[in-house]
Amino acid sequence: MKKDIHPKYQDVVFEDAASGTLFLTRSAVVTSETVEYEGKTYPLCHVEISSASHPFYTGKQQLVDTTGRVERFRKRYNIKS
Repeated sequence: MKKDIHPKYQDVVFEDAASGTLFLTRSAVVTSETVEYEGKTYPLCHVEISSASHPFYTGKQQLVDTTGRVERFRKRYNIKS
């Protein structure tokens, strides 16, 4: 295998901008910021949204009522099924 062609794979802390939640995972992301997390210093990467703030995962997702759309269309244009 060739040397020096693979990115550095390391522990990285990601910060959710919407909720401020920090989580540790491994990534090849390159960043100049660092953060103290659980007693150790790790590179820090900011993300706009994660499972900590996404409406689907937090249970705050609003469902759009789409039932009856076909029936209303048929009724509007007098289409028999």
